[in-house]
Amino acid sequence: MAFAEINDIITVPVRTGFFSDDQAAIVAGAEHDGFSYRGQPLTPGFRTIRQPGEALSVVLLMADGSVAHGDCAGVQYSGAGGRDPVFSAAQAQEDIRRYVAPQLAGRPLGSFRDIARDVDSLTASDGRPLHTAVRYGVTQALLDAVAQSQRVTMAEVVRDEFATGVEIAPVPVFAQTGDDRYAAAEKMILKEVDVLPHGLINNVDSKLGRKGELLEAYLEWLTRRITDLRVDPNYNPRLHIDTYGTVGMAFDGDIARVASYLAGLADLVSPFQLTIEHPIDAGSRDAQITTYVALRAELARMGSSVMISVDEWCNTLDDIRLFVDAGAADMVHVKTPDLGGINNTIDALLLVRESGLAAYCGGTCNETDRSAQISAHLAMACGAAQVLAKPGMGVDEGLLIVGNEMARTTEIVRARARMTQASR
Repeated sequence: MAFAEINDIITVPVRTGFFSDDQAAIVAGAEHDGFSYRGQPLTPGFRTIRQPGEALSVVLLMADGSVAHGDCAGVQYSGAGGRDPVFSAAQAQEDIRRYVAPQLAGRPLGSFRDIARDVDSLTASDGRPLHTAVRYGVTQALLDAVAQSQRVTMAEVVRDEFATGVEIAPVPVFAQTGDDRYAAAEKMILKEVDVLPHGLINNVDSKLGRKGELLEAYLEWLTRRITDLRVDPNYNPRLHIDTYGTVGMAFDGDIARVASYLAGLADLVSPFQLTIEHPIDAGSRDAQITTYVALRAELARMGSSVMISVDEWCNTLDDIRLFVDAGAADMVHVKTPDLGGINNTIDALLLVRESGLAAYCGGTCNETDRSAQISAHLAMACGAAQVLAKPGMGVDEGLLIVGNEMARTTEIVRARARMTQASR
């Protein structure tokens, strides 16, 4: 069997769907200055608290004339919670030229899984792993190239090579409001989004409240607006709020008080299911695991239905394995750019799903249209519990990019199956 070969690799700086933000400065109370923030950054690598995101397209020119591409991009809150530093497209171009291109030029494409693993293990001359965003974008392009060479969708390559055992079909979409948490949530309700609103509760004083009262008021409003605006009475979205560790800050890290507050939120939004992402930041991976095990135990003792989603300090495949083994979450946010090669995202989603936990194929508003499309294929092929609508914070763009990609891919796979069946 002849395999397609890579003739050349082109890298092109491109735009992301949002900005890179210094989470430490924002949580510490940086004041808004219009769309920007006042003050000095606290996280190394940031020039300002909010700066335009950078991305890099990796374009593979194949010997058969086909062209494949993926995008390198980092998360909005780079450098936080054990993540790689803020992404530089210029540095990524140099790293790809020096370390990636020599390994790929002229290489035949057989198994995506094998070549992705090789790329993900590449290191720089000083022995450091390449930035997670570099490995993320290059492996996206490789998946695209393998799919084109086999004349199938990327989802089918993942399903078959990783033996996921799932039917290619759309999975629930989770949209995020950004700071426009009222109008954007109403958009989501009108469009009957599966999971909403994220909420961006990243500051105690202005968004959570010192006693959690601001979030309580928001959730009261949100549940009322769902009831008021929904056309279909059977539309019952799941509610998912990201709190960036602020609940723990407001309640002094006291697990019993945090659990009582979260259980109260779940009662407040009933009958809607509530997930709280990152309620406490314990400061390290091991401490986070210990804290979340205790928090879940206290919630179970109370008989609460609230689900806990892990995010910070759960960045790599090894991190995710430790959280899963410890039972330290109900849902794991597999934050796609943080895992490097998308082969790790696939392994992580399957690990979480097979453990009986909810696998959230996430990422960041600071990605690109291309990385969002490819994430949609990964979510479908791995049977994720939900996929993030990305990039951007405007709701509509992420919904259409991810949702449309899943819809098209599903019908392509079904049509091919019908043709195969008819030819027998």
